[in-house]
Amino acid sequence: MILDGQLRPGDRLPVEKDLADTLQVSRGSLREGVRALSILGVVHTRQGDGTYVTSLDPARLLSPMAMVLDLQDDGAMPAFHSVRRVLETEAAGLAAIRMTDDAVAEARAILDRVPEIMHGASVDHDRFIEIDIAFHRVIAAHTGNPVLEALIESFAGRTVRARLWRGLHTEGIEERTHGEHEAIWRALAARDPEAARIRMASHLLGVEDSLPKPESLNDLPDLPTCQSRAHVSDVQVIRVTCTSDTCARV
Repeated sequence: MILDGQLRPGDRLPVEKDLADTLQVSRGSLREGVRALSILGVVHTRQGDGTYVTSLDPARLLSPMAMVLDLQDDGAMPAFHSVRRVLETEAAGLAAIRMTDDAVAEARAILDRVPEIMHGASVDHDRFIEIDIAFHRVIAAHTGNPVLEALIESFAGRTVRARLWRGLHTEGIEERTHGEHEAIWRALAARDPEAARIRMASHLLGVEDSLPKPESLNDLPDLPTCQSRAHVSDVQVIRVTCTSDTCARV
């Protein structure tokens, strides 16, 4: 019903009995299907008011992917980073064309926060990662492609452990990373998509080259709070028994 346009974003689903009759399924199967669609971000229930189709925006629908990625073991990290590089390289090229002057200024302001955490007695690795994520996020947000932005956001949290390890174990890595970010920003400010792609690809290839072995990540301290911010939204994992046929009909 949602796929064929009978129910549009914001529409309220018919009452349970009528919907079960329309779909020719039991009310128990219908509840399971609706529960599954709720977890996927397709519908949401308002207490005492019924169940509604969500906005169906890509960020909402792709948010469960962040949890899927988090459940993979560290041995899959190189694969995640290579996909991240493909996505963010294209994002940089698009952003160079589509970023507003205000967005370029926002990216500049993010990078301007780095010196204050670099010139102390020791580098604040957690804050540096927060700035790192914020810089990449503002680029993704101005690609003009919400699906690309949502995919990049999903990958952000999964790469935090490797970023933290890199900062703790690689001498001078924050200075190098900041310099690479500055080069990316200059390409964005110059509205040069090819330079932006090249700078972003080079930056992320360097990240891939310095990835730790999976067993090295076991020695890390607790992850910084920025990991939770890297996700589009929290996803509650519950066990759902749902026939694909029931979900598809709704």
